[in-house]
Amino acid sequence: MMEDMYSVEQVADRLGLHVRTVRGYIRSGRLRAVRIGKQYRIAATDLDALTGQRPAAASVVGPAEVSSIVQIDGVDRAAADRLGTLMLASANTGHDQANPLRVQTVHDEERHRLKIIILGAPAAAAELLHLLDAVLNADNGLLDREVPDA
Repeated sequence: MMEDMYSVEQVADRLGLHVRTVRGYIRSGRLRAVRIGKQYRIAATDLDALTGQRPAAASVVGPAEVSSIVQIDGVDRAAADRLGTLMLASANTGHDQANPLRVQTVHDEERHRLKIIILGAPAAAAELLHLLDAVLNADNGLLDREVPDA
């Protein structure tokens, strides 16, 4: 799709400015332009950026990120280490490497409490939360929740 390009004179007329003022904007970097031969051409999107207008096609939403904190009570140090290793390994495999999933675990030995902090794309975080839920509800011995009396 070909974008509209304007000359310095056309931009000056549209904005009600002097041609020298528009050239000054270009030299200072305030207005982006492409030099073709001895003349500048200004793209419509660059003109919109200068005037603070956003074209309809430019309203692209950036990537979403979710943060989750999971607290699990009744977890000893060994179980916390196993669960933390599982979560970190799962977060580091099979996901978008451009937007990695970040996981941090914190174990409070006095309270026998594990906190897992998950940051990343909603779908990847949801997958990790589903895995965590499956592990917590499974009877597979990975998470031995019997805590010795303190």
